Amino acid sequence: MKIIIYTDGGARDNPGPAALGVVISNEKNQPLKRYSEFIGEATNNEAEYAAVIFALKKVKALFGKKKIKNTEVEIRLDSELIAKQLAHQYKIQEENLGKLFLKIWNLLLDFGQVNFKYIPREENKEADRLVNEALDSQDRNQSFL
Repeated sequence: MKIIIYTDGGARDNPGPAALGVVISNEKNQPLKRYSEFIGEATNNEAEYAAVIFALKKVKALFGKKKIKNTEVEIRLDSELIAKQLAHQYKIQEENLGKLFLKIWNLLLDFGQVNFKYIPREENKEADRLVNEALDSQDRNQSFL
């Protein structure tokens, strides 16, 4: 079994109001679940990491620890920096990103094979749409205060 996950994170004003979007798909790339969540004040890179953390936690909750240990997981993201940091191709120079990387590393202990793949933004439209949906919703909510 294989699970394909599309993640995206974004912040308006960088740093600024931030959100994440996650699409969890089966091996045929058919979406199973979609999530979007406002995460508060963050940078774009922090939001990208938050999306991966959120996705790993959701997959573990959805499929269970035993099943994910024997499942190939591919996480696709349109941030080349974060994808290459998670694949150990780039060093992490920002302390706050290092802490987020460690959270992911600890979550990965419960998983079998996990690959991180950089994809062009146009292949990540649904996760990007979910980020903007959460940010737009938060903007509307704040305008009534």
